[in-house]
Amino acid sequence: MIGYGFMGATHSQGWRVAPRFFDLPAEPVMQVVVGRNEDAVSAAARKWGWVEHATDWREVIARDDIDVVDVVTSGDSHAEIAIAALEAGKHVLCEKPLANTVAEAEAMVAAAARAGAAGTQSMVGFTYRRVPAVAYARSLIADGRLGTVRQIRASYRQDWLMDAEAPLTWRLQKERAGSGSLGDIGVHAVDLAEHLTGLQLTAVAGVLETIVTERPLMGESIGLSGKASTERGEVTVDDLAIFTGRFADPAGGAGALGSFEATRFATGRKNALRIEISGSAGALAFDLERMNQLEFHDATVPPLEQGFRTILVTEHDHPYLAPWWPPGHMLGYEHAFSNQVHDFVNAVVTGEPSTPSFAEGLHLQKVLEAVQQSSAADAAWRPVD
Repeated sequence: MIGYGFMGATHSQGWRVAPRFFDLPAEPVMQVVVGRNEDAVSAAARKWGWVEHATDWREVIARDDIDVVDVVTSGDSHAEIAIAALEAGKHVLCEKPLANTVAEAEAMVAAAARAGAAGTQSMVGFTYRRVPAVAYARSLIADGRLGTVRQIRASYRQDWLMDAEAPLTWRLQKERAGSGSLGDIGVHAVDLAEHLTGLQLTAVAGVLETIVTERPLMGESIGLSGKASTERGEVTVDDLAIFTGRFADPAGGAGALGSFEATRFATGRKNALRIEISGSAGALAFDLERMNQLEFHDATVPPLEQGFRTILVTEHDHPYLAPWWPPGHMLGYEHAFSNQVHDFVNAVVTGEPSTPSFAEGLHLQKVLEAVQQSSAADAAWRPVD
């Protein structure tokens, strides 16, 4: 695993726990975690259960005993690391968004295609696809329970940047993160909208806003003490993104409309990823802050029986849930990462295509770029290539 921060912790949890609940066709060995800071990565290895640690990812990728490379670094290094790993014949799991630019993502897709011809797998870590309620919602839509999808509303709202004196972390720097709320959390809303419905965005129109334009710089102890220095730096990414999207219509019509919001300034909202999908025969809604529940409305029953009802997605027949706890016992945020390991390991062993693929990640990168272009052009509609 390359990287050891927040996502490093979640991925470590997934790798460690998955083989203890799922009957995997191969057992992952958490061999080495890599980071630039010797002391910090050594502490991470001990804390999260890695056999060893290293500070040079190139040396680790060259090792014959490494089969899989898990990339959980900031977006500016995704392309370099993933392409090198694929060229070395390693299976790659890469955190989202795939890259910081469309050009980087295209290079990653090309490398994945070359490696895939030899049986090497590559996957993007859009982990919320592996939440059981989300997977069940996708099956309901695929079974036609919503009829024709007409409208989609998706938002991801957090408030962790509300303090204007919070330090300038790498997530607020365009050269490191690529974009702000749009690429960090908004891309999850877009991915779920497309993943659940099977529809793709073809055009977008929206606005990006930076609410706090400068913040205190992080001190040299970044990642350890988290203290900020007295100097200030410019915030070069968006704090808020609001945009509209047009989806392709398989029947050749105008296509469904979608509205999207991504913000890290939604006062009081901690991790509110919510999606509502309305169709000709029904509707559903999911909220990550109530991740074991799915709201479902069946518009085909008599009017006196209609209304949203809450489905508790904890039964063993629901997706992913059979190996976990008895029915009615809730899962949490970390379980989706174990479910992701289950899917990835099965793809590596069986050779079945892993999803979301790098090509899907590229498409989402093009959506992000089109939103940025629209914002720069007074919210004019922009096509998604």
